[in-house]
Amino acid sequence: MKLDGTVLGFDVGAKRIGVAVGSAFGSGARALAVIDVHGSGPDWQAIDKLRAEWRPDGLVVGDPMTMEGGDQPIRLRAHAFARELQARYQLPVVLVDERSSSVEAAQRFALDRAEGRKRRRDAAALDAVAAAVIIERWLAAPHDATRI
Repeated sequence: MKLDGTVLGFDVGAKRIGVAVGSAFGSGARALAVIDVHGSGPDWQAIDKLRAEWRPDGLVVGDPMTMEGGDQPIRLRAHAFARELQARYQLPVVLVDERSSSVEAAQRFALDRAEGRKRRRDAAALDAVAAAVIIERWLAAPHDATRI
């Protein structure tokens, strides 16, 4: 996957998927949206819209393994989502270790709140901030990612 192109990043959860955009030429990554997940799966129309708007060169999905590096139920969901992204969009997809990304996202959010850049009601976007953290981890160590 090209480091000099635009990527969309995804933080996959059971109820929501955080989405961010990033590029090595930009200032890292920024949160974009939170996509709902329903019984039938993610809101693919919303994801299609983001893909059409940003025209990414690749996709980065957080790999939610346990702290010991093992599997957990959400990890299976994230891997299935990554495979579906690759099949739908025919773009390179990589998995990036996301351990502690939610903690880092919460710390960033708390700092932004303390500095007056975010409000409590903005907390719903925390999953998108976690997706930005995932992109930044990929940008910092692209060879550590696993290709789908």
